Amino acid sequence: MADTETQFDYIIVGAGSAGCLLANRLSADRGNRVLLLEAGKSDNYPWIHIPVGYLYCIGNPRTDWMYNTEADKGLNGRTLRYPRGKALGGCSSINGMIYMRGQARDYDNWAELSGEADWGWERSLNDFKLHEDHYKLDEGADPETGGNSRFSDLHGHGGEWRVEKQRLRWDVLDSFADAAEQAGIEKTDDFNSGDNAGVGYFDVNQRSGWRWNTSKAFLRPAKGRRNLTVWTEAQVEKLTFHTDADGVLRCTGAQVNHKGQVMTVTARRETVLSAGAINSPQILQLSGIGPASLLQSHGIGVLRDAPVGENLQDHLQIRAVYKVAGTRTLNTVAANLLGKAMIGAEYLLKRSGPMSMSPSQLGAFTRSDPSRSHANLEYHVQPLSLDAFGEPLHAFPAMTVSVCNLNPSSRGHVRIRSANFRDAPMISPNYLATEDDRKVAADSLRQVRQVMSQPAMQPYQPEEFKPGPQFQSDEDLAKLAGDIANTIFHPVGTVKMGRADDESAVLDPHLRLKGVAGLRVVDASIMPEITSGNTNSPTLMIAEKAARWILAGE
Repeated sequence: MADTETQFDYIIVGAGSAGCLLANRLSADRGNRVLLLEAGKSDNYPWIHIPVGYLYCIGNPRTDWMYNTEADKGLNGRTLRYPRGKALGGCSSINGMIYMRGQARDYDNWAELSGEADWGWERSLNDFKLHEDHYKLDEGADPETGGNSRFSDLHGHGGEWRVEKQRLRWDVLDSFADAAEQAGIEKTDDFNSGDNAGVGYFDVNQRSGWRWNTSKAFLRPAKGRRNLTVWTEAQVEKLTFHTDADGVLRCTGAQVNHKGQVMTVTARRETVLSAGAINSPQILQLSGIGPASLLQSHGIGVLRDAPVGENLQDHLQIRAVYKVAGTRTLNTVAANLLGKAMIGAEYLLKRSGPMSMSPSQLGAFTRSDPSRSHANLEYHVQPLSLDAFGEPLHAFPAMTVSVCNLNPSSRGHVRIRSANFRDAPMISPNYLATEDDRKVAADSLRQVRQVMSQPAMQPYQPEEFKPGPQFQSDEDLAKLAGDIANTIFHPVGTVKMGRADDESAVLDPHLRLKGVAGLRVVDASIMPEITSGNTNSPTLMIAEKAARWILAGE
């Protein structure tokens, strides 16, 4: 369809993880005319596709919205870079590529909070499997390594979303896994069974050493469909509405700035907002749906007073750094031009080695203390260290043990800064705002020390560099956590779904905006509570479920 076409059956705002899957599913019926809008450019930027290219995509306006948080009290007044993908594929084009569902109890909790049984684990598992293509179920897979009925009950094969094992190992990470086991964390070969407790290497969304983003997975197969139109460099200024004769407020489409040309596009059936946990609340607020006082302060007419932008949740990773000796780390391997050339050659010839790395290779899930009923910590362990993301690697051999609270009780918010759609919103995560979050932070740093003190790590003579062994009290460790912690890029919850009588829920259980016809939100912003793990694959599951409801008119 030509760019001059302005009427469609469905308009999807945002070609990120959820939007790409939705575009595929909704356009599979050739009777549906679908428009997919993406504010960023195509995903033809080479660094998107090389796994280590996240280093060149985050903090790059070609692929990142370049957001920053407000100064955060819990981080001792620090602000953080807050990456969000801005290209076809969205965050799946710049993220850590880790395939992680979370825990079964996450989804059973969503079902209870929403009153919709379809959100429960058993039914959500089917939606995960629908688009999954897991390497352990490839033709000819060895049953001893997972190609058996137990594994096929949990995983899918032949879907669009490729899952593979990582293509490199590090001795120091293998030893950390042994040390974790010595500290009481059992080893696991699958973090995605519904109980992710254990230690092991993460599975990743890659294909043969290349990043596998949702643009490749879901848009590429739909490329020839004449009923699917994709506009890049098309930023939504606001949604459009009218009031039906029966008094119902209805979303009719969107006002779009497409490569400098402003136009209005119309959706005959539904507009689906899939712009993510930061941009979806921003667009709703700019359109007159949000906290009345906020909208009025910016001169925006209030169409619906709703808690849009509240309930922001994120995983805050506390980055402990240890100097090590007698082993390879990326700090030493990439210390000179020769080392970097060898890394490049290995990737060129084999699609393996450090250039095929996800940001974190080894993971662990465990409890911060024995009183916890489930794993509430996630480790991301890396054979490298640096002062901050984007800074040079340290000149000495070292490893980073990042640990995050999976179920933070702190809540933040996202609020527009002005009525101008080009102005970045104010992002206030409000990290470490509760006593429990500060206690978990202190306990997690102590647990890192416990693992690093196990016999398996002693050949490397680990020396705590950050935060430093002189800090021991809960108060000191919580404060130091604020100094060294960073986002792990998992914002969710800002357009919460829930029961009809839940005043904090913006959406009904099928993700329709309460009190507004013709409008759904389908992305990570709908989560009532954050999942116990990385959030990209749960977002795809959400989109899979929503696509079914949309097509059924439910």
